[in-house]
Amino acid sequence: MESIHGLTDVSAHVFELDKKDGYLATNSLLLDAMLVARAYGELDQSRSPFPDQMSQLRIGDQALPEWANNSRSFAEEAVKRGSMIVVYSPLLKPIASDLESKLSEAALLNCQLCDLRSFAHGRHLWLSQRTDDCVVLAITEPSLGQLWDKMRSLFPPAMPTMTMSLGGASPPDLIAGLVAQMQFVSAIASASGVDAAKPSVPDFSRKLYYLDLTSSIPAPTDMLAAAEVSKFEVMGARWPSARRLGSMTRARADFQSSLASQKFRAVVFDFDGTLCSSRRTDQALSTEIIRQLERLLQAEVVIGIASGRGGSILEALAKALPPELLERIDVGLYNGGWVGTASEPVVTAKETSEFLSHVTRLMRRLKSIGVPIDTVRPTHPIQVSVRFREGIATEQMWFVLADALRQAGLETASIMRSKHSIDILSSGVSKSGLVAHMIQHHRIDPYQILTMGDQGAWPGNDASLLEHRYSLSVDSPSRRIDRGWKLAPSHKRDVDATLWYLERMVTGLGGTFHIDL
Repeated sequence: MESIHGLTDVSAHVFELDKKDGYLATNSLLLDAMLVARAYGELDQSRSPFPDQMSQLRIGDQALPEWANNSRSFAEEAVKRGSMIVVYSPLLKPIASDLESKLSEAALLNCQLCDLRSFAHGRHLWLSQRTDDCVVLAITEPSLGQLWDKMRSLFPPAMPTMTMSLGGASPPDLIAGLVAQMQFVSAIASASGVDAAKPSVPDFSRKLYYLDLTSSIPAPTDMLAAAEVSKFEVMGARWPSARRLGSMTRARADFQSSLASQKFRAVVFDFDGTLCSSRRTDQALSTEIIRQLERLLQAEVVIGIASGRGGSILEALAKALPPELLERIDVGLYNGGWVGTASEPVVTAKETSEFLSHVTRLMRRLKSIGVPIDTVRPTHPIQVSVRFREGIATEQMWFVLADALRQAGLETASIMRSKHSIDILSSGVSKSGLVAHMIQHHRIDPYQILTMGDQGAWPGNDASLLEHRYSLSVDSPSRRIDRGWKLAPSHKRDVDATLWYLERMVTGLGGTFHIDL
């Protein structure tokens, strides 16, 4: 858990076990499976209820206790023969995989897995050439139940078989299968005269378990062309040819060299996904980010923050920084539609935009017909922000909203996407408006401003920020090869990549800094 708390884009939720785990960790596995199943049910809006008691789970037309009791004679035969082939429906592979894991890790039985549809590709020779050495367990659901029945009718009569027939592959069905195979493992252990929860573990096994992996396995080194590959990916070339990699490498080297030689006076950050994790709920700034911001501000570096959100940004900053520092931070809220300082209240114009009113009506109509929209929030005359139900990817929904605007005869170029929302902006609204304000207000040369964001490829809402001459991505880079690069290691993204950049910002005299890569 200590390592998890160190990740900036992961929330830790602890669920305590009522009973301690044994060697095969069945309690924690079942708990985790139930949590995942319930979460999936929420996202899928499933109406499949879970029973209150495990005894109410069903395997086909049998109650779980009845199936488990009937499996004992088959388990005894499996132990006697020493080997078991498990054929399974691909929809039920997790159950088969965990069964094999338990039988193998507890040294109870030799077990091999096979997709039910692939059994005829050689595995059948076990039934003819090693008839006395194995049994066959089938884990099926209705779509492959008939195939299994036909296959089993062709098996040698002396081959013992058993079926775990589930009603489907819904979360309750998978939980039923998971519990059933756990009880089947118990029957195998009982027939073997072994306590699978407390096996005799020799000294060398304990030493194997507690080997210090960090001293034996070298830390991963970043792929040499990681920055180039990220550029190719946003251009649609996930597997670039070796011939073209050279020109991209030269472009990266030119940008990196120019960046390293440039002195900066200001830096403009995106907020969600850059200074804090991009999640559905508003997140506080981490201690490390606060410390780095304070370091830059105390060195008289000008800081700007551009975000699609509104006043909640000011609340987050007020909780993190003292008032005297807030006065020195420029903010561009509502995607740059309102520009001010972090110490002043947000006051938007009272006029109403006919375009945004039309967009609002259209978005609410989409929600009413079933598009998974959670909230539609207009901020006249700047933007309409649309958030979706939990688990819905904005990348996919951008096309749905853009097509709806196109059909209504409305402009689609102003639709911007973040990781948690889609914003439809009024004409002229852009995060680059904050950069323009800082150039004019602080009399800073444009080349002395560094910009940073996570969604640099249009329609990402940081596209205008990362089209600035000196700009860095913490996730998706710009499609321009002379700017908007992600130079942070490939395994660092979002806030972790931001911190990687911040740690390499070396402050100097007169409120300047440079990037030391």
